[in-house]
Amino acid sequence: QVYLVESGGGLVQAGGSLRLSCAASGYTFSAYAMAWFRQTPGKEREFVAAISWGGSSTTYADSVKGRLTISRDNAKNTLYLQMDRLKTEDTAVYYCAKERSSYGLGRRSSVAYDYWGQGTKVAVSS
Repeated sequence: QVYLVESGGGLVQAGGSLRLSCAASGYTFSAYAMAWFRQTPGKEREFVAAISWGGSSTTYADSVKGRLTISRDNAKNTLYLQMDRLKTEDTAVYYCAKERSSYGLGRRSSVAYDYWGQGTKVAVSS
């Protein structure tokens, strides 16, 4: 059974930093691209960042480029999202997701992902 468990969310002031983690189990983590999405009440889930199966390729939403950094440690089966220079508009529940097909680069569409974590809440105050 595939499990994705996020951690690291919390309350931070604007301009601050957080590091989210996603612990994966139940499949060969190193063979699949991963991504972070986020969602606020009343809105659709929004793509944040994705990373290829080996970690050499990353892609970001324009709204987070230069402030958020996605990375992975395949030896630890863990995905990360380093969040710097946070803004109030980054407030959301953040989800990690496993891409459906193996050895991909990580796509922006949520339909490309088949397993999701339960989410971790990030709140940025002004």
